[in-house]
Amino acid sequence: MALLVSALFMFLSLVVSLIYGMDSGFTPLLISFVITLLVGAFPFIFARRPGTLSLRDGFLTIVLSWLLSFIFGMLPYVMWGGEFTLINAWFESVSGYTTTGSTILKDIEALPHSLLFWRSSTHYIGGLGVVVFLLLVLPGASPYKHKLTNMEMSSLSKEGYRYKSSKVVMIITSIYLGFTIISLLSLWAAGMPFFDALNHAFSIAATGGFSTRNLSIGAFDSDLINMIVLVLMAVCAMHFGLIYAVFATGSLKPMNNAVVKYYFGSIAVCSVMIMLALLTQGGYDDVGRAAMDATFTVVSYMSTAGFAICDNSLWPWLAGVVLLFVSFQCGCSGSTTGGIKVDRILIAFKAISHEIRHRLHPSEISRVRMSGQHLSDGSVKAVMMYIVTYFLLTFLSIIIVMLCGETATEAVSGVIASIGSVGPGLGELGSMDNYSSQAAVSKFVYTVDMFLGRVEIYPILVVMAMMFRRGK
Repeated sequence: MALLVSALFMFLSLVVSLIYGMDSGFTPLLISFVITLLVGAFPFIFARRPGTLSLRDGFLTIVLSWLLSFIFGMLPYVMWGGEFTLINAWFESVSGYTTTGSTILKDIEALPHSLLFWRSSTHYIGGLGVVVFLLLVLPGASPYKHKLTNMEMSSLSKEGYRYKSSKVVMIITSIYLGFTIISLLSLWAAGMPFFDALNHAFSIAATGGFSTRNLSIGAFDSDLINMIVLVLMAVCAMHFGLIYAVFATGSLKPMNNAVVKYYFGSIAVCSVMIMLALLTQGGYDDVGRAAMDATFTVVSYMSTAGFAICDNSLWPWLAGVVLLFVSFQCGCSGSTTGGIKVDRILIAFKAISHEIRHRLHPSEISRVRMSGQHLSDGSVKAVMMYIVTYFLLTFLSIIIVMLCGETATEAVSGVIASIGSVGPGLGELGSMDNYSSQAAVSKFVYTVDMFLGRVEIYPILVVMAMMFRRGK
């Protein structure tokens, strides 16, 4: 089913190719469509459907659905050629499906319209989730739907939902489609050409960052478009369940919680810090320009959308350090963003505060609280373990990339941007640059990090543990 979803969007890309006079992407996409369709349809004809779905089956379904999407998603790039060597095509495919948005392309505008649409489509598929697309076509009462929904969504993401699995999938999908339509119409109305508006709408809804232009959003040189994208990125990085609750109740009361306050508060604080750094150390003399560039970049990194309106490669190190923190934290759970997530960071801060208070008053019996609710010790422990695992994998990846000969700035920012699904890093991997100069092994490490970050680490570790145990 995952491959059939990709085949559907390959077919739509073929339609785009025909609209633009059967451009050079038609043949690669046609061959890729046929191969993906046949391989995706093959099991429906020759394989028996299993009666039950075990825990092992569920994790394998999730991991293999993503991996197969990566592999077949790179076919149009490989067949088209150009800058797409085998590793570059793999990098672009993984970056697309995981909504990371980093690219190896030096000249994006050299691609035909059909391939540009296909790049954006991989964002759109991956943003909603390969498995969520699969869940959409399963019957509502199917036991597969319930189990896969629980596995695809992290425990933090589920906190914003109080519905059955079929209802959760429809909420996610409706909010996702709503963001897409709003983004498309608002950008088109602001003066962006329809094709560009559609592709950027896909990227905004998925918080991905693939653009149709070499200069990203900056290519349109419009303050109105900048503001529209800025607001949409900030909203799309929030929990979809909360956004649904706002529309369902007609009230902003669901937004009155600690996570939302911390999310917008951290955007404001980080933006002000970078703005001051730009004015005092970065050569900016226009407060308005410094405020816009700082805020847009912070929201772009935090939402993991990765769009750009300026080149941050020459920014002072203070701004770079703030962006590294933002790239670790990212947006809220229950959204299409990556990173550790605002929720976990806030819980970690509260857990540290609680531990300090407990050491001052050992006899006091208390628990970590958030938004007026007590968190169980198990929940806090799970959050802290995830953060530790996240940092360990980041540290290991940085070492491997540095052993490949990359500079410290590239290795650190590239790994953090990849595992956080952010896209742009710092220095030569900054907002207006690309990953083409990185070594092949480094690119592969980045793609592994992208995959780990997109599925929130544990599904991949579980499948690896299953493989090693079976080997023994």
